[in-house]
Amino acid sequence: MRTENHREGVLGVLGGMGPQATNTFYQRLIDRTQAEKDQEHLQVLIWSDAKIPDRTAGILAGAEEAEKVYQALLAGAKLLEGAGCTVLAIPCNTSHYFADRLQGQLKIPLIHMIRETAAALKRQGRTRPGILATDGTIRSGLYQKEFAALGITAVTPSPAAQKLVMSLIYDDVKSGRDGDPQKFAAIHRDLEEQGCDCGVLACTELSVYRTYHSLPDYYLDAMDVLAEECITACGYKLRMV
Repeated sequence: MRTENHREGVLGVLGGMGPQATNTFYQRLIDRTQAEKDQEHLQVLIWSDAKIPDRTAGILAGAEEAEKVYQALLAGAKLLEGAGCTVLAIPCNTSHYFADRLQGQLKIPLIHMIRETAAALKRQGRTRPGILATDGTIRSGLYQKEFAALGITAVTPSPAAQKLVMSLIYDDVKSGRDGDPQKFAAIHRDLEEQGCDCGVLACTELSVYRTYHSLPDYYLDAMDVLAEECITACGYKLRMV
């Protein structure tokens, strides 16, 4: 139990990428916190800035456009830090292209979703995960780098399957739809055919997809990893599931 001297962290969430993913992330925080009443939940300040430029488009367009994304992210992070947040989370995988650079400009810790997901896979003994993510995340090698550092072999979808991943993210979830299970089934077959021992939901829109459609334990959701790390980093206990 917490004592009167217990100091709890204040979580800042830099969201809006997209808005539904931010909403889903907050729900994951609620679901995974061990709490029996309102006062036992986290203090959370959410800045949902849907005007941040598209991360994939910015990264793939080159340095000038990428800088616009970075500056928007930095402004949001500084806003949250200035408001008194003690821990920062960004529930957008592709934005982690800028994570280390952002951390260098902040006085509070930014929980690195991709790095923590790699560590979770290592603990689980998974060695050949398939990465379901945006083109920006895939082409920048964010997951591949973090996985390789822990001796994990990252597998990316075939070109045809990656088009389906992008369609699920942009044509379906970001457009307000639940997502097409037939698309996901084809993506799943692609990972199995490549010998993957698991799949990683490495885009928060796919985390949203999971709220509408049941997925097997084969998949690790990076949003879940981030939520749990945020809860413990702020000094709270995880709800047993």
